[in-house]
Amino acid sequence: MTVTQLTEQMIASYARVGGINRLDETNLPSKSAITQITENLLRLLFPGFFTENPIHSYEIKMETANLMDAVKGRLEDEIYKSRLYSKKDQKNARTDANRIAIEFLSRLPDVRELLQTDTEAAFNGDPAALSKEEVIVAYPFVEAIAVQRVAHELYKLDVALIPRIMTEWAHTRTGIDIHPGAKIGSHFFIDHGTGTVIGETCEIGNRVKMYHNVSLVARSLAAGQALKGVKRHPTIEDNVTIYAGATIIGGETVVGADSTIGANVFLMQSVPPNSLVIYEEVNVKIMSKKEKSVRTDFQI
Repeated sequence: MTVTQLTEQMIASYARVGGINRLDETNLPSKSAITQITENLLRLLFPGFFTENPIHSYEIKMETANLMDAVKGRLEDEIYKSRLYSKKDQKNARTDANRIAIEFLSRLPDVRELLQTDTEAAFNGDPAALSKEEVIVAYPFVEAIAVQRVAHELYKLDVALIPRIMTEWAHTRTGIDIHPGAKIGSHFFIDHGTGTVIGETCEIGNRVKMYHNVSLVARSLAAGQALKGVKRHPTIEDNVTIYAGATIIGGETVVGADSTIGANVFLMQSVPPNSLVIYEEVNVKIMSKKEKSVRTDFQI
């Protein structure tokens, strides 16, 4: 088959399967550009941690100004595309993009305040951590929550596409899936983190600790787009610990403050403050490979 024939075959596919084409439209925000923006935001948030060369205090002002200028210019371009895509006041899209970019960047000092509490929670909550420096450079959680917190600010500014591209970039790198819409308080920590999912309308209080494979998800998505804007994901109040493999479901589900949710618990109802939620009488069977004898006197 010739290249001409292959081309004609693809053109026919474009005509037949039109739902995944984007032709004669404005450009969408660029994933590669947003990746670079996100990497530069990490450098702004954690100066000296995400650069190849050391940064000295006498050059921090110039370094910060250069990064801020680079982020502002590229982010403004991507927000402009986002505004055209969402068809929100297209006539003033460029002016809006400039305003939003400046407003977003002005919030970074507040984001840093939160991230410092997250780093402290990770260090204090993990006896395996050698230092806060190790937590920042080595723990996937720090990267995931840093990206989510900046993406959340763009989400609050009603920027389409870009926040989700940011958090999905972090998801692919860390295995931690936190929607940019989730509201997360201070001193947050996910230990290990792999497989953790936090949905868009989750609300998480202060000093919450979670482990890997925890899912905070919606009860059912059968209604599809009709659920847009509806509180679908659980609320976790202050000082809650959720152990590995737990699944908490539903927008009306509230885990009360100072509660502990045990490993592998499947929870679809609210629990009051100071609750301990566990599975009871889960038998562990130990048998000899040779004799096939079974002991059932172990329980967890």
